[in-house]
Amino acid sequence: MRAGRRFAMSAGAFAITIALTFLGLLAITFFIGRIIPIDPVLAVVGDRAPQEVYERVRVEMGLDRPLIIQFASYVGDVLTGNLGTSVTTGRPVASDLARVFPATLEMATLGIIIGVVLGVPMGVVAAARRGSLTDQAIRVVGLLGYSVPAFWLGLIGLLLFYARLQWVSGPGRLDIFYDGLVPTVTGLMLVDSIIAGDWTVFWNAVSHLVLPASILGFFSLAYIARMTRSFMLDQLSQEYVITARVKGVPERQVIWRHAFRPIRVPLITVIGLSYAGLLEGSVMIETVFSWPGIGNYLTSALLNADMNAVLGATLVIGAVFIAINKVSDVLYRVLDPRAR
Repeated sequence: MRAGRRFAMSAGAFAITIALTFLGLLAITFFIGRIIPIDPVLAVVGDRAPQEVYERVRVEMGLDRPLIIQFASYVGDVLTGNLGTSVTTGRPVASDLARVFPATLEMATLGIIIGVVLGVPMGVVAAARRGSLTDQAIRVVGLLGYSVPAFWLGLIGLLLFYARLQWVSGPGRLDIFYDGLVPTVTGLMLVDSIIAGDWTVFWNAVSHLVLPASILGFFSLAYIARMTRSFMLDQLSQEYVITARVKGVPERQVIWRHAFRPIRVPLITVIGLSYAGLLEGSVMIETVFSWPGIGNYLTSALLNADMNAVLGATLVIGAVFIAINKVSDVLYRVLDPRAR
């Protein structure tokens, strides 16, 4: 009975935290939209519209009401899935985001897989061989991941692997003659092509995806490897690790069973933050590769002063951050009983 009550209280507190965080995100996006020196009315009617037209549209958009009323209306619209209409596309922002977000999700997911699969072992090896040439090489790779501009690396990747070596396909998500051949089910091109059984489209999508995803993976790899190395160095200096070595436990077992297991919990947070960063920070990569994702959509909306699209994209990115952080918290509690 007590355990059930504790679980209910914990679940209630968790739900309240998510609700308050999301409400704070709504407030931030709303007031950013009011602070930015872009007139949403002018974006609709143009700067040569008569004053009476300007005033009529301003009233229709509800901008003549007090801010608190506007905010309440904004919260109600968001909760019902109404993010307004995009000035650029003429379609509801929610449908635009549902169309472009899967492209970013697909690229970022492959990028984080690359980052985890390569970054975690690299960090462990660097810590286990501290001060060696291997450690120095891995640290240099991490430094490059922090210092090299994303757009420059994307352009170099296109020049080398697409234009010169022709190992991968160029910008875009598909070659133009494959566009529209596969029915949209999930919005994820790899998944939809598998569902349709069209392997030609699948491999063409892979050829377009591998380069931008690898570049994103390189940036996440640098962060994950660096943090893994830091966590492992701390664990390898602990007394229980030294004791295991004195007892003659094989080094591989000391590293992966004794030292690595305790760092899984903080690594979840690192990987979650890195994944969220890839989802919202892929603007430059999407621009260089003409990738039809949320970053490209947000950039186009900013250039066209399309505030509904800007706020909608910002809200989605913020919601993704909240969701990933909360999932990380849940996994943290699952792996570490002390946090329950």
